[in-house]
Amino acid sequence: MLIPESKSNRRAFLKNSLAITGALSAGTLFGCTDKRVRNNNRLSRNHPLDGLEKEKIKVTDVKVTLLSCELPPDEQWYLDWIPERYKCWKTDSILVEVFTDVGIKGIGGATQYGGPAKVKEYIETIIKPAIIGKNPFDIDFLTSGVLKRGPMVGWAGVDTAFWDIIGKAKGIPVYKLLAIDHDPDPNIPVYASAGEMYDGDIWPVNLIDEALKLKEKGFKAYKFRPGTHWSVSGMTMTEYIEGVWKIREAVGPDFGLIQECNAQWDMDQVMQFIPEAEKMKLIWIEDPTRRLGPRARENYIRIKESLKDVKLSYGGDVMDNRFDYKEWIDRKAMDIVQPDAGVMGLTESWYVSRMAHLQGQLCAPHNWHGALLTISNGHLAAGIPNLIMLESNQTYNPLRTDLFKEPLVFKDSYLTLPDKPGLGVEMLDDIEKKFPYIPGTYDKPKPS
Repeated sequence: MLIPESKSNRRAFLKNSLAITGALSAGTLFGCTDKRVRNNNRLSRNHPLDGLEKEKIKVTDVKVTLLSCELPPDEQWYLDWIPERYKCWKTDSILVEVFTDVGIKGIGGATQYGGPAKVKEYIETIIKPAIIGKNPFDIDFLTSGVLKRGPMVGWAGVDTAFWDIIGKAKGIPVYKLLAIDHDPDPNIPVYASAGEMYDGDIWPVNLIDEALKLKEKGFKAYKFRPGTHWSVSGMTMTEYIEGVWKIREAVGPDFGLIQECNAQWDMDQVMQFIPEAEKMKLIWIEDPTRRLGPRARENYIRIKESLKDVKLSYGGDVMDNRFDYKEWIDRKAMDIVQPDAGVMGLTESWYVSRMAHLQGQLCAPHNWHGALLTISNGHLAAGIPNLIMLESNQTYNPLRTDLFKEPLVFKDSYLTLPDKPGLGVEMLDDIEKKFPYIPGTYDKPKPS
């Protein structure tokens, strides 16, 4: 049963939760939308399935298809967050298809970081027997919450497939189901996530060239990495700051810059970087220092309190469920949460975003991989009221552009979701023949 909104509570809540978005100029935070709740003559819901009649549907089968694409030599990139020089030489996707007794099929994707073959085995031996005969509308009881990333991320793919089924059964796009208290906009602000091409260690010229190309494509914000692990490259914070200033000067004052740190820096380095980040008007700093351990949360609180206009984000690479996030959100240890529907599932990501929203925090879904994860994280982005921007990986990846019959369209730094039931997309026929799976890990050491 739907419950009318409380006028006074809603107004007070909005005043607090939207205060964070007003701290920066519109030019800097172009994607941070003021998604105010619906007017008081309308009804709100406490959960995406509130008010929806449960359909009689049973799961009859689950199919997992692994896809791969080898990267051309000049498009391969090094994993800069570890001291070893490991190169990413291929990209993978995990397609999960859930079939039902009413002829509706749902699709979803899981991150390949769990190991594609291991995730496939987990789905087929653990998840499939558990959900055969069950109703996808019981999604909260069946799929919500991945205990720990690894093979268990298979639940994330099934969770998204369930939402696809529910949306198709009701004739409603998933993002409209998720939006319980705001009018969702299918035009999602995205930022270009890149800065990985460090072969030859030509820095910062390589990032300046990349940023200018992305700006020319219409992107309004660019996230870049610290480069080859500093223990290998010998980079110092003083030298790094000089390089980032060159990037800022090259792209101009109105182009958004986001610093991904991959938890490389110690606290002294972070505190040295913060004053310059404020002067450069970065949008946010992501995972600046160690994310785990007894002092991690207190360190992030200290960093957040030291920032004035620049925001602090956390969690996309280490947080796996709402319980991992809970104390960090309640302690206000960051400004922006980064759940990933490909890791924890669409349902759990929605819960993390809502928890953050209650504390006046923003959400920028982590979205590094292909089209299957982009479509699920895209529906999450449109279905939450505290979106700042959605990540869009810009490394070479045909699995991001060539999976759907109607490809996702990115234009002028926005992704427009299809206005169709469920996720609104269909896989190309015989996709496994176009992108046959290549066994093995995506990374390999650089030849000596």
